[in-house]
Amino acid sequence: MASLKEIKGRIGSVEGTLKITSAMKMVASAKLHKAQGAIENMLPYDRQLHKIMVSLLAGDAKVSSPYCEPHNRIKRVAIVAIASNSSLCGGYNSNVLRHTTALLNEYAQQGIKDDAVDCYVIGRKLDQSLVKLKGFNLIRDYVEKGDNPAFATARELAQRLMKDYVSGRIDRAELIYMHFKSTASQIPTRETFLPVELKTEGEKLSTSGYIIEPTPSEVLNTLIPDALYMKIFTTMLDAQAAEHAARTVAMQTATDNANELLGELRIQYNK
Repeated sequence: MASLKEIKGRIGSVEGTLKITSAMKMVASAKLHKAQGAIENMLPYDRQLHKIMVSLLAGDAKVSSPYCEPHNRIKRVAIVAIASNSSLCGGYNSNVLRHTTALLNEYAQQGIKDDAVDCYVIGRKLDQSLVKLKGFNLIRDYVEKGDNPAFATARELAQRLMKDYVSGRIDRAELIYMHFKSTASQIPTRETFLPVELKTEGEKLSTSGYIIEPTPSEVLNTLIPDALYMKIFTTMLDAQAAEHAARTVAMQTATDNANELLGELRIQYNK
């Protein structure tokens, strides 16, 4: 049985850990509140932009944008994987890594590998894991950009992908990230970024009664690049909110465990 001195030392150690996890939980919770506000303010704009484009399609507007035209064969692909720069956020980073490697393996099985796969990584923790793997081009220009998502960064990345798609350097671009559903739930998400898919099914929208200048087709083709910029930016904000939510839950769990252990040690000490 442990001596009185050893138990007292363990109590002091757990109390120190408890202070750290409690402080980290408060910081993560404050950051989550800010990130949640940012994504909730952005989502209505993003959804309304999508509705406008769908309504233009419902009005028989023709889409001639190169970003909407799928390539005949998928020979080269780009993946944008978003994780965090720091740890202590539960399974957040490991979930992104698992789904990223699964997608890489899926393309490898299709015969797409080595120099034909570009993986844009956002987040140091994901970068540290992917740099050990082979079979794709790891592009690390945006590794540090996850903590403070900026529209300028999102626009630059989107333009880079759009340029590669139009030139034929890539035939598809996909996004891998954790979607913020609630504080207790973050969902691994895989979305196609390019080519753009605008579906009118289930949408009861119409352009009747509106005067659109110069033409619905020209307006639609102008909106598509803006929607792509917004998609990257919204995804980065979404991933950041999911990260802070995961860290809040992880630190709450650690705090609860420390309190439970502290109670057991104090009972043992008093005995």
